[in-house]
Amino acid sequence: MPRAIDRPTVLPRGGAIDPAVGDIVKIFAAPDDPADWPAWRSDLAAWRDEARARLDYDGAVYERAETGWARRAYSVAQIWLWDERLFDHERQEFTVDAFLAATADHGGFDGVVLWHAYPVIGIDDRNQFDFYRDVPGLDAVVAAFHDRGVRVFIDYNPWDTGTRRAQHADPEELAAIVGELSVDGVFLDTMKEGDARLIDALLQATPPQVLEGESRVPNQRIQDHQLSWAQWFSDSAAPGVMRAHWFERRHMMHSTRRWNRDHSEELQSAWMNGTGLLVWDAVFGVWVGWNERDKATLRRMLRVQRAYGDVLVDGEWSPLLGATEDALAAGIYVSRFAADGVTLWTVVNRGDADWTGDPLAEPAAAGARRHDVTGGVADVTTVRVPARGVTGVIEVAAGGAHPESLLLAAAADTAADNEAGDARFPAREAVRTVPALAPATRIPADAVVVEQGTRELTVTFRRRETGFYQGAPYVEEWKPLPPRLHDDRSETLTVTIRGRVAVAAREVTAAEFRAFVEETGYRPLVADRFLVGVASGAAPVTGVSLADARAYAAWAGARLPDEFEWQLAAEQPGFGRAEPAVWNWTESEHTDGITRFVMLKGGSDHVTTGSDWYTDGGRRDATFSLKFLLPGLGVERSSSIGFRLAWDVAGDLESDR
Repeated sequence: MPRAIDRPTVLPRGGAIDPAVGDIVKIFAAPDDPADWPAWRSDLAAWRDEARARLDYDGAVYERAETGWARRAYSVAQIWLWDERLFDHERQEFTVDAFLAATADHGGFDGVVLWHAYPVIGIDDRNQFDFYRDVPGLDAVVAAFHDRGVRVFIDYNPWDTGTRRAQHADPEELAAIVGELSVDGVFLDTMKEGDARLIDALLQATPPQVLEGESRVPNQRIQDHQLSWAQWFSDSAAPGVMRAHWFERRHMMHSTRRWNRDHSEELQSAWMNGTGLLVWDAVFGVWVGWNERDKATLRRMLRVQRAYGDVLVDGEWSPLLGATEDALAAGIYVSRFAADGVTLWTVVNRGDADWTGDPLAEPAAAGARRHDVTGGVADVTTVRVPARGVTGVIEVAAGGAHPESLLLAAAADTAADNEAGDARFPAREAVRTVPALAPATRIPADAVVVEQGTRELTVTFRRRETGFYQGAPYVEEWKPLPPRLHDDRSETLTVTIRGRVAVAAREVTAAEFRAFVEETGYRPLVADRFLVGVASGAAPVTGVSLADARAYAAWAGARLPDEFEWQLAAEQPGFGRAEPAVWNWTESEHTDGITRFVMLKGGSDHVTTGSDWYTDGGRRDATFSLKFLLPGLGVERSSSIGFRLAWDVAGDLESDR
């Protein structure tokens, strides 16, 4: 259920409200009775006038030519930097065009947030800035998005205080990063607003940045935060008004509910407010993809918003003005935007069935023409409003320009839009990579043998937003909080071991891995961070990727154990941990076509403290599994991750004794 702070707030008659409440509310609720709407609109205007005067509001930042694009950034995608649509793990290269093609059915994006460190940060001492700087060619990725007309944001994690400290304080370090990458904006993770030092550093950076807070930026900070998330905004039955956008029309907001499978209410709120959407279809490794109906709604919206952004931002906005009684009785609501001889009516259908009729009470002006710009139909008297969907009607004054190109584009797409009414969740399965058997008749004398067969196995983990093997940890939920966030969990799994497996009693050492490199001349596809942490030859090798570990195993006539083989071996006598303790790669890689992850076992001596958002550290018992999202280009290599070998036992077992 929505929390109290998520629910819409009733604005008292006259518009007078305690600033401690009014300056931070998410949505001003619309009255239930349409007869009260004219007074409500007057109250909203009075509230805005009072708040601006009281705060001595200065909107100068919105006048900057370099960042004026932000007011029309209607659709932004948040993506894990190593999303398989954006990064080819086999070729180890970024694929910007493939990502844009794969997501084109959302209507195209005006911007992307390249999320980079969480949830893997904390695996070692690297800080959030390292996780950007360690990516070779990231500036070229940013440039490729720019070449295709897409703005790029990076994220800032204020809670990252437990990793190694950067050369400069966070504001200066962040300003340096945005210059190195030439990005356009910074998303302030977990922050509604930045502090004065951070704001100044980013506004004065080269290039100058736009700041986007995570949820309900207060009125006091709208003058230096040009965007914000409308995250977990619960609307009234009749669509209400988003406080921050009403206060400053040039302030762009992006509606989002990360765990929802039905986005129709967010879409309708954005459409009625002239604001945008954040598309977040993979939340930190968990697939929460949009259904076909909601993608079609977004496409319908974006065509119009991009064509008539000036009307939406600069025109006269009259919330809940213009619907007929018949439309209201059917759950159809209308708002009006008007400027320079053009009137745009935004229409939403709160019901579960399509509605066809004339939703507009106001007759067309003499000589004016009305067009359905979402359906691509000229000169309309009735329109179709899809179930849980939206429609836009443009009225052009006599002699005004006919929106021919927009109508043609809408008409070309309307058949697909109309047919895309499927509101079912487009589920994906994370498929586990099953290694080929590598039969061996000779194994180390101290190897631990796991017998084949099926058994029940208890696996423990910490529930984070990454989820576990399959599915989202939260579905159609509002913001999860402790104790349901970051709590310890366990699952009992039915596990089948295909055959007898021998698991090495210890990890591969740095000396052993170096011998492999010297003998074979092995060089990985990406050498960055390769062989980090090999000062002591007897210590476990670290600084090796999953691919590096597999290459060594193949050379040694072995493979890696999967996480269940590792766990069963660890519960037997003779299974050891080398010093220092490091996480172990396992042959338990999964992919759902969007995110790759692998289960790590064992824990490490390294622990990053200071925030629950860090990944797990410390030595762990045999049952514990860490879902580790796989970065690429060497970033997955860590001073806290090593590996051990496994052998498939065939025939009579012969040891090296």
